[in-house]
Amino acid sequence: MAIFGKSGVTNKTPGNIVFGAGTIHKGLKYTAGSGGGSGSWNLAESLVGATNGGSKVSIVPEITNIEVDGIGVKSKGMAQKTGETATMEINFAELTKDIIQTATLGQAGTSADAAYDVIESKTEIAEGDYWENIAFVGKTVKGKYIIFIMENALCTSGLEHEGKNKEGTAGKYTFECYAEFGDSTDMDQLPWHIYYPKAS
Repeated sequence: MAIFGKSGVTNKTPGNIVFGAGTIHKGLKYTAGSGGGSGSWNLAESLVGATNGGSKVSIVPEITNIEVDGIGVKSKGMAQKTGETATMEINFAELTKDIIQTATLGQAGTSADAAYDVIESKTEIAEGDYWENIAFVGKTVKGKYIIFIMENALCTSGLEHEGKNKEGTAGKYTFECYAEFGDSTDMDQLPWHIYYPKAS
């Protein structure tokens, strides 16, 4: 019998561990380099704000097991993917105009005081309420980025703000990924993408 170590750690492990809270981005894009050079992500320009309490990404397939008389257990080949959800739960430490308007699905109002912008309620969800994308960018111990992008992101949690003495507050916001109808009405996939670094 071969002798095996007491842990699963290998020299590849540091490159597979995401360390830290990561950052949240709106409209994250990659621009290819000119003349065959390496491109870049617009990380600084797309940064939404600071977090307190981190963020959580959830991509969950919906699986339906086809039931057949006489078979009392889940069986390989009888499971079908019938849907999926993709969400991002973020604890923003900052409360900006953009975050407030996004969370409330609000609209710009008119202010009598020129020192303030006003956000007001509206009755319908508009095209601009969907973010082109929302992205979580984490780093491995080796310094490589792992990027989760969800397109057509809509904040579905609303706004809840609680101020506490001697504490900075953080609001919890949930964004959901939505499919978009194009020429085809066959919408079985959500537009999410995970960029994982290739082994060097």
